[in-house]
Amino acid sequence: MRPAVFLDRDGTINEDTGDLYSRDNLIFIPRAFEALRMLQARYLLFIITNQPGIGRGVFSGAQFEDFMRDYTAILRDEGITIIETYCCPHLKDDNCECRKPSPHYIELARDRYAIDVENSYVIGDHPHDIEMGRRAKAHTVYLLTGHGAKHRGELLVTPEHTAANLFEAAQWIVTRR
Repeated sequence: MRPAVFLDRDGTINEDTGDLYSRDNLIFIPRAFEALRMLQARYLLFIITNQPGIGRGVFSGAQFEDFMRDYTAILRDEGITIIETYCCPHLKDDNCECRKPSPHYIELARDRYAIDVENSYVIGDHPHDIEMGRRAKAHTVYLLTGHGAKHRGELLVTPEHTAANLFEAAQWIVTRR
């Protein structure tokens, strides 16, 4: 079994510019590539993202998939491999099993890729990322990028660490082992 890092996408790896499905609006957070390379030296990398824009009809699942092919190609060109991206396309009121804070996608990755969840991390800029990590019994890092600073007071569970950005989170994680 191998440990992994489960990353939120918008506000964690890239700037949260709203419903993101076009490279025109894609801006990576400074030092995100460096952070991801640092993490992948020890962990498998996954993205778990809620994309209610699909459920609202702002963009289609096919547009999301096309965008993610470009997105992961950019990362691959930077020497970064995302093992898989998991996307919940539903609205909050749909009460689906896959929307964060549900640990559904972490459990799916655990079973599909033999992930050691208890030695894995969840990194995100929203309280539901931290809650998802805790429900899965993974370690958690809350970021102050994206929505992080704005929603910090809404945390229902305490993250193990809070970092200014993904690079600081990666530094903290790799120095723990």
